[in-house]
Amino acid sequence: MAREIKGVPGRDFGVEDVRGNFPDELEIVPLKKPPDAEVGVPGSKSITNRALILAALAAGRSTISNPLFSDDTFWLMQALVQLGFEVFADVPGRRVEVVGLGGRIPAGKADIFVGNAGTVARFLPPFLALGRGVYRLDGTPRMRERPVSDLVDALRALGVRVDYEEDEGRFPIVVHGGGIPGGSVTVPGDKSSQFLSGLLLAAPYTREGLSLKVGGQLVSKPYVEITARMMRSFGGTLESFEGGYRVSPGAYRARHYAVEPDASAASYFFAVAAATGGRIRVAGLPPNAIQGDLRFVHLLKRMGCQVAFDAGVVEVRGPERLRGIDADMGDISDTMMTLAAIAPFADRPTTMTGLGHTRHQETDRLSAVARELSRLGVRVEERVNSLRIIPGKDRRLRRGLVRTYDDHRMAMSFAVAGLVAEGIRIENPGCVTKTLPGYFGLLEGLRG
Repeated sequence: MAREIKGVPGRDFGVEDVRGNFPDELEIVPLKKPPDAEVGVPGSKSITNRALILAALAAGRSTISNPLFSDDTFWLMQALVQLGFEVFADVPGRRVEVVGLGGRIPAGKADIFVGNAGTVARFLPPFLALGRGVYRLDGTPRMRERPVSDLVDALRALGVRVDYEEDEGRFPIVVHGGGIPGGSVTVPGDKSSQFLSGLLLAAPYTREGLSLKVGGQLVSKPYVEITARMMRSFGGTLESFEGGYRVSPGAYRARHYAVEPDASAASYFFAVAAATGGRIRVAGLPPNAIQGDLRFVHLLKRMGCQVAFDAGVVEVRGPERLRGIDADMGDISDTMMTLAAIAPFADRPTTMTGLGHTRHQETDRLSAVARELSRLGVRVEERVNSLRIIPGKDRRLRRGLVRTYDDHRMAMSFAVAGLVAEGIRIENPGCVTKTLPGYFGLLEGLRG
């Protein structure tokens, strides 16, 4: 059944019901032979949601091609429609059209639900501050646990009124519009880069412009660089300086924007090649792709894989035996669980650092990975900021049910392990609809 959303003016559009009919748990059947396949990975969630915000802020009709249709992008499209924007989602044609209003938000009031979509929850508050009304934001119980105070403090410092409806520092929040005066603000960078991205996306429509300084170490820096590059592509004027960014007052221009395939999603298929000794190719990801998570293939190369870039196609060939490595994952932490899922098959321990901020994501990802690998018989050393995964002598996994904690990346990562080891079952496989509804179908396609 399609999700029907009332469009403006008076037009309905349907977004595919991505949740579908998933079982309560799903057993992953190991591959009988190493795969040799090309996988079509859908568009990036991170890029799609940035493009939707930019298109809504621009003046005129923008077309976004190859967007991702998933839970996270659905929440943002629904929010835009609630706010009075005209949005047309063509799922079969793989495009979205958004009619932007040059920084104006039509609705004077809205009660918006963001699910557990971090990008939506962090991009919308500065966007809503540009409006003239009062807007409430809320999410799932887990979203109510995730940090938002750094963003709220920054908006307040810039002259925006934001109230906590219940607990201090947590959703739900109420944003009072009236515009953003602008000026200079410092935002801590150690919990999430999405706070900075949300402020930057709205910055051209501040009255004085914005000078944004990063306090402390910035995690997931490549995602802020994605934001900066996309802002420029829509006509924004942004410059970087040591420790921050400066944005001049201006406006975005409507345009056609093509979304790259999701490099984070591609990491699971590259990991399958690595763990099985197979060969996987993903098209549409050039070496200069704007997504930092493509760097994951360089970690696989250190583990013994062959990696090739050829005419926009990335190819990974797995080795006879994987090597354990030490890796700082701070910039590409969305691929941490992918690496963790194949680390038990390596010849020596793998240590991953720079991961403290992942405790504040869809679940406490460090603890979740450590618990579930331990359940499968793998020795794991968990610290505040790191994981060390120590393979057994036979590099085997125990049969068992992997709890996912409603975290899409837990399900997708441990399913990779299930293609190698027998008896791996995934709890709540439907959580993959957050970013990749067709994931298990793509895995089945690897059977040739």
